[in-house]
Amino acid sequence: MTAPPAWQADPYTDALRTGRGPLYLRRPDGWLLPLEVERWCAEPDAADRTVLARSRGTVLDIGCGPGRLVAALAARGRTALGIDVSPEAVARTIRIGGSALRRSVFDPLPREGSWNTALLIDGNVGIGGDPRALLSRVAQVVAPGGLLIAETAPLDIDERVRVRVFDGVAAEGTAFPWARVGAAALLRYGRGAGWSLRGTWTVGTRRFVALGRGAP
Repeated sequence: MTAPPAWQADPYTDALRTGRGPLYLRRPDGWLLPLEVERWCAEPDAADRTVLARSRGTVLDIGCGPGRLVAALAARGRTALGIDVSPEAVARTIRIGGSALRRSVFDPLPREGSWNTALLIDGNVGIGGDPRALLSRVAQVVAPGGLLIAETAPLDIDERVRVRVFDGVAAEGTAFPWARVGAAALLRYGRGAGWSLRGTWTVGTRRFVALGRGAP
């Protein structure tokens, strides 16, 4: 299964090139989910630093975007790789000192089955629109006993939608499947894929869940 090239849409590419929005995911009913481009393109914030501190060993950042986490790990001397389907995201990650490949998580990946930590930050639990399939795939990527740190929706939600990247004016990309899940739904799907809870925490409005591959 290869994810569609939705994040190559021009509004997303343009936003990464400039480092600013506005940028949204838009549902068919017109509902908009703001995307925090400025935060993604900045240095890691206090919430990000909790993720960096909890990551262990080698780290795979799935849907790395403009690469702030990968670059921060590299600056600390850590082995980290970002993957993203957006060429601009990969290019920007490399420019700021990270390592990245243009790849979907559902494609063959380097070091399959040996990553110590995988990251799904900034809503990337939504990749592919099927959290169960995504968590099963990530279980194949990390090593036995490996860790997954995921950022969930702050609400108790479990939603499947088709969305487009939208600049708030006129430009929008092609439709693609996405998901929004809260911590309870993520844990439920994770258990079905062989993950167990290692911890949860909240920083401001951002909520995180750590899952381990296998029993605690």
